[in-house]
Amino acid sequence: MNSGFLIPDKTMPSINQPELEEILGLKLKNSDLYLSAFTHRSYLNENRGFHLPHNERLEFLGDAVLELAATEYLYKNYPHPEGELTNFRSALVNYKMLSDIAKRLGFEKFLLMSRGEAKDVGRARQVILANCIEAVIGAIYLDLGFDAAEKFIINQVLVELPNIIAGGSYVDPKSKLQEIVQEKRGVTPTYGVVSETGPDHDKMFVVAAFIGDQEVGRGEGPSKQEAELSAAENALKNNNF
Repeated sequence: MNSGFLIPDKTMPSINQPELEEILGLKLKNSDLYLSAFTHRSYLNENRGFHLPHNERLEFLGDAVLELAATEYLYKNYPHPEGELTNFRSALVNYKMLSDIAKRLGFEKFLLMSRGEAKDVGRARQVILANCIEAVIGAIYLDLGFDAAEKFIINQVLVELPNIIAGGSYVDPKSKLQEIVQEKRGVTPTYGVVSETGPDHDKMFVVAAFIGDQEVGRGEGPSKQEAELSAAENALKNNNF
């Protein structure tokens, strides 16, 4: 597999700009922004002399740009009620969908991580890839402006929307579970955190779904909200209520 990096002095990587421009469909100006977007925090732990920051601030910015662009697109193109539009957006920007898009675009070859992180190809890699695509959106916004970021989001993220709608994957598992349980049992499911592990920048939550005192499902995720959705999905799959 081709490397996404050029290493001119054998110690300091730089982004392979022509390759990345082809992937993004954009003419880039500031290559350092994109190199930073692909740099995971763990890489700096093993490369103290690296000249750029990790990607968490760009991820913070890109998350907001992605949400705005997706929301505006949905508002203009889908005359659905607010609740359905919210579900569409959630299905588009969750970490599983974003990590799949990042894999499709070949972002893994550009990632800078510690040797330990590079070995983990499970859920942790999904989160890293999802965060990375948000950081890249933040980099595009700073480098080329909102219109360019919006173009990338429409071409690479929102293109997934028809399949999401056709497959019904936008349906919120928590809402679906609540509807079924209220109809069958006349109560509302509740959720509780079972465990919380990892450092602040890489948390993992395990959450259980309850009907009264009965645990009906359990799930995990990088946020309480994601873990609750996973627990609800597990409860629906178990169908033990």
